[in-house]
Amino acid sequence: MPGQRSITEAEKLASAKLGGIPIRREQMAAVANVHRAASAVRQHLENSVLRGSDLTWTAFVVLWVVWVWGESETRHVAEEAGISKGTLTGVARTLESRGLLGRAGHPGDGRLVLLSLTDKGEELMQRVFPAFNEEEAFVTSGLSDDECRTLADLLRRVVLQVEDHGEERRRELLDGAEPAPRRSGRRAKA
Repeated sequence: MPGQRSITEAEKLASAKLGGIPIRREQMAAVANVHRAASAVRQHLENSVLRGSDLTWTAFVVLWVVWVWGESETRHVAEEAGISKGTLTGVARTLESRGLLGRAGHPGDGRLVLLSLTDKGEELMQRVFPAFNEEEAFVTSGLSDDECRTLADLLRRVVLQVEDHGEERRRELLDGAEPAPRRSGRRAKA
């Protein structure tokens, strides 16, 4: 990306900065590069395929989840999309106002909301996803099919490690305490 340091330069700078601090450099590089790769791919897809359909990454992922899973409870959509229920509420309202997503009460539990694609949403996904997948092929074109499978398998193992053991590790690190509430980054007014 123009104007930004290269990944190689960033790794060299981090290594020099950390000097004698005992760290696990390979693991640091793996996690940092997962983040950098995800950010680069997300930005590329938003600026190419998704922008033409006036979609953000998050809106596309919500549509994708509902497209693949069919009508789903909001809590399941939020979990699958990796977003909070509050974020989903705003995204779902926007997609509903554009006629892409429908919201309905759950027939068995009035407290729950179900999301489903409208015909217009289905049409959009059938048009956008092939172009999205072409860009997935573009960003991985430096890898062979075998390397893509290996990368996907390795990343799946990282995800499963967090899913299977992350909560236990969090409790261990916090001595069983609940994590501090998330903050917006703003300081409280005095």
